[in-house]
Amino acid sequence: MNNLKNKTAVVTGAASGIGLALAHALAARGARLLLADVDASGLQAVALALRQQGAHCLTQVCDVAQPAQLVLLAERAAAELQGADILINNAGVGLVSPVLSATLDDAQWLMDINFWGVVHGCRAFAPQMRTRPGCVIVNISSIYAMLSSPTQGFYNASKAAVRAFSDALREELRADGQHHAVQVLCVHPGGIRTQIAVNARLGDISALADNAQQLQSQFAQAARTSPQAAAERIVRALTQGRTRLLIGGDAHVGDWLYRLWPARASAWFSALLRTLRKRAPR
Repeated sequence: MNNLKNKTAVVTGAASGIGLALAHALAARGARLLLADVDASGLQAVALALRQQGAHCLTQVCDVAQPAQLVLLAERAAAELQGADILINNAGVGLVSPVLSATLDDAQWLMDINFWGVVHGCRAFAPQMRTRPGCVIVNISSIYAMLSSPTQGFYNASKAAVRAFSDALREELRADGQHHAVQVLCVHPGGIRTQIAVNARLGDISALADNAQQLQSQFAQAARTSPQAAAERIVRALTQGRTRLLIGGDAHVGDWLYRLWPARASAWFSALLRTLRKRAPR
């Protein structure tokens, strides 16, 4: 898929962060957009800005934790845009809490969005995409699929699940004589300058910071990659037929550590976080 002009791209979590940057990057290349998010006012603002730039942009409020809402999104893509060529399962949330003290409601909330939202999106859109040549599904995982750290157990689990699910789905969506192959790209960003830390649900964060403001400041300092840079990398990778993408120097170093010392990488990563915590201004 070298040319995105007039291709239909569906992006979840499109009102902010990487999703917003993806919407602009895809529109700049001439793609037609169907943008989804739970934030209705945010979606309206995104659509207004893109339409003023001449983009073809539809929006739909959608909670990816609800499979019926993704079915409706897929039906709209088929009815109004002749079907999706690109699906980017980007919607995601954060939870910062130790495993033993986190509430199961919070853990379920995170898994419903970060993992099951990806599953629901793929199941809703893959049937129509298999009838069209050159389609691409992009699932946003994280370097935290490889590296784990305290207070991130459920987030780590959700992103590792996205990685494993994407690998299996890719094999299932190969061409089989009756259906076109659908490419599956799994993306592993490092720290991206989004609002995920601001919007995360927080439990006991004492192992990381004294308060929420300090935690957010630490995240902002560690997040070296802009959403716009991440979006450009993702769009380039999906046009190149890539199946795996690391974004940011931190993601590349983390992946290298995991490949060389899988049994020790998370312990070293956690030790680094403790060191940074001690050095952080109070």
